Amino acid sequence: MIWLGCGIAGDDTHGHVDDFCRFVNRNTVVVCKETDKNDVNYFAMQDNLSRLKDAKIEDGSPLRVVEIPLPRPVYYKGNRLPASYANFLIMEKAVLVPVYQDVNDAKALTAIKSVFPDRDVVGVSASNIIWGRGSLHCLSHELL
Repeated sequence: MIWLGCGIAGDDTHGHVDDFCRFVNRNTVVVCKETDKNDVNYFAMQDNLSRLKDAKIEDGSPLRVVEIPLPRPVYYKGNRLPASYANFLIMEKAVLVPVYQDVNDAKALTAIKSVFPDRDVVGVSASNIIWGRGSLHCLSHELL
């Protein structure tokens, strides 16, 4: 078990992991990284990244950690929303990734494609979906 710290700003669930970190196979995890030191997510994401880089899987080998950026902050009616690329939906032949018309969209899609080389990685505009404080993975919970 790997204990992580705080989640991303705007998450009304107090930090559901699917908004910032996702296992994609038994030894690979995708995790959000904030590069803006002035952003409220910076220290929490650095802490989570550090914990994951120090983690070992059950056979004692290191975890493969793939970093993805966070989009710039998204606000609705003055409230920060939990915009993240980590809330992607893994399907049999594709991975649907929330995108936000942001400069980091392409970087996130490229990084996610690197861990799903056998699937199409498709960006889906989530600018309106995120108003509900979740995204593609959250929407699919009761469907699969």
